[in-house]
Amino acid sequence: MSNWWKKAVIYQVYPASFQDSDNDGIGDLKGITSRLDYIKKLGVDIVWLSPIYKSPQVDNGYDISDYQAINPTFGDMAAFDELLHKAHTLGLKVMMDLVVNHTSDEHKWFQESRKGKDNPYRDYYIWRDGRNGEDPNNWGSFFMGPAWKYDEESDQYYLHLFAPQQPDLNWENPNVRHSVYDMMNWWADKGVDGFRMDVVNYISKPDGLPDGEKGPHEKYANPEPLVANGHRIHEFLQEMHQNVMAKHDLVTVGETPGVNISEAQKYANFDGKELNMVFQFEHMGLDGSDNPTLGRWGDRKASLKDLRANLTKWQKALAGKAWNSLYWDNHDQPRVVSRFGDDSTEQNRVLSAKMLATMLHMQQGTPYVFEGEEIGMTNAYFPSIDDYVDIDAINAYHQFVEEMHLVDSKDMIKYLGLHSRDNARTPMQWNDQKNAGFSQHQPWEHMNPNYRSVNVEQALADPNSVFYYYQKLIDLRHTLPVITDGVYNLVADNENDDKVYAFTRKNADTTLLVVLNYTAEKLERHYQIPVDAKLLISNYTDDMGDSLRPYEAKVYQY
Repeated sequence: MSNWWKKAVIYQVYPASFQDSDNDGIGDLKGITSRLDYIKKLGVDIVWLSPIYKSPQVDNGYDISDYQAINPTFGDMAAFDELLHKAHTLGLKVMMDLVVNHTSDEHKWFQESRKGKDNPYRDYYIWRDGRNGEDPNNWGSFFMGPAWKYDEESDQYYLHLFAPQQPDLNWENPNVRHSVYDMMNWWADKGVDGFRMDVVNYISKPDGLPDGEKGPHEKYANPEPLVANGHRIHEFLQEMHQNVMAKHDLVTVGETPGVNISEAQKYANFDGKELNMVFQFEHMGLDGSDNPTLGRWGDRKASLKDLRANLTKWQKALAGKAWNSLYWDNHDQPRVVSRFGDDSTEQNRVLSAKMLATMLHMQQGTPYVFEGEEIGMTNAYFPSIDDYVDIDAINAYHQFVEEMHLVDSKDMIKYLGLHSRDNARTPMQWNDQKNAGFSQHQPWEHMNPNYRSVNVEQALADPNSVFYYYQKLIDLRHTLPVITDGVYNLVADNENDDKVYAFTRKNADTTLLVVLNYTAEKLERHYQIPVDAKLLISNYTDDMGDSLRPYEAKVYQY
């Protein structure tokens, strides 16, 4: 199998928010198909579709009730086949989102499973007796509350690490595993080019399902330390590889919360026995609250020192051993320009969006672009809890404001404005017309009010837009081998600079020097740049040498 994905760039589409073709307020497959030429223009190689399977949409499609059917709000299988055909005609590959840690409670497997202890599907899920009239253990759900739901019919509890309507599959059961592999092969035979696997490192649960550690004010234990990277995970993924990936030329990425370096080196090892790459989340946790109970809900901005140390750690540790995923945004994260950049003025929004894009795209790995990132879409900053749609944000507000009284309403709205998943899910901003050209109908998720000034039409009309800057970065990755294979090193003494990030990428033929001003300040920095060095890309139209302007990014080639 070739390693074509090492030079590739992946574009994530969140189907409900991308383009509505039938004016019901929800994006759909025909809408995506109608915008594939735009995605192709950006220059990416792969389109990753967030889940489009049949689903009651309790968790925005990550609760799948039928793996081999399309959710009717998105269209039907004919619409998917049309999308796949057009993508392939344009030279784009299509990557499916796959959720195999859990299903919907409406899936036929679970419907059968709950019929009784002797049902052949009972063991497809994790059922346990209660303990002294309470839950089988003290695990909490990632969506608040307990991770167990009691079923009166059979007098047992089933495990759900997420919503109660998302029961966890029992991967200890070989029938479960082979049912999953058969389904993956069905999609691959259809022509799908890869899979992004949701929380795949949770599928191997610990023997005996022991209690977790609880903090002093916590009702339930966080199960992640016990379920992430479980004792059989590599065995399961190697079996999946033998049964699926070895038979097709697929790109695979695992979403692996709580992964560490040594585990990532196994998942994404160059021996090719498991996955091509994984998503790690350490850099996404750098701006969490100082209060561990609040988790990510806070207003702290990640420092450059922390961010650089983390990115450098992953660049160095995986070099030559495994492959990095490079991302800022996705459907679960706020907008990068609002989070690590500066959206306070139009000029700073554009400059910092380009600076952050340069930081990411000049590193080793496969970059991901989330819909709207390429035009510098920002957080929505909704003013009221009534504006929020995401279950996670609403639950957090009720818990921390109303139940625990840890935060007042005004501060929590501020935290949601910074970190809610709704920020990524506001509809794509195509133009300055009604609902940003997304739909003629009131969209399922509120529009970001700034769509009149931040939109695709405006970006395509401006040669200095964020869009064309991304297009150039992607083109450089396709044409310059050093971006794929070059050794990453920080510039000497840069690890202590709290305002500028400077690193090199170097192979036998070429050196790139990347200089990034992470601040809105004017700075002076001197780097040893050869006289014949070429300024490869910059977010300013000229070069002032040692003087760095606000959010300036420049890459020299020599």
